[in-house]
Amino acid sequence: MMTKHTLHLHLVSEVQLSYKTKVKASDRPKISCPEDAYKILSSHWDLNTIEFVEEFKILLLNRANRVFGIVPISKGGVSATVVDPKLIFVAAIKANASGIIMAHNHPSGNLQASDSDKRLTYNCQQAGKYLEVPVLDHIIITKEGFLSFSEAGLL
Repeated sequence: MMTKHTLHLHLVSEVQLSYKTKVKASDRPKISCPEDAYKILSSHWDLNTIEFVEEFKILLLNRANRVFGIVPISKGGVSATVVDPKLIFVAAIKANASGIIMAHNHPSGNLQASDSDKRLTYNCQQAGKYLEVPVLDHIIITKEGFLSFSEAGLL
């Protein structure tokens, strides 16, 4: 006999996790330094909007620091975008990433990390430690260059 309580168990949605690739691991770009990450990121950034709208993305890396994906996390306005760390790590865990590099642009062209940039980086570093998905760098990009948190001693 089914009770009212039992019927509600059937109303739960199924969650499906998948990862599909057509790129061999040896063909994926390898990150050896922050400039490698910057080159990959800037080639995947819309240069028409880099000085107009702030966006946040992550690079997903395997154990050999080869990039197997770029995930757009958020798009905001001229001076900010809202970044939910849960979305960062949902993507990283779903893809079975061994590490991530966070990145966002500053439409102003300013290559200084804001207090909120530093706070987000710290919070994600802590989450990454617990989840065993380390944040390897956070890169701020502009049309003219980049700031690497790891090179600047901010990581």
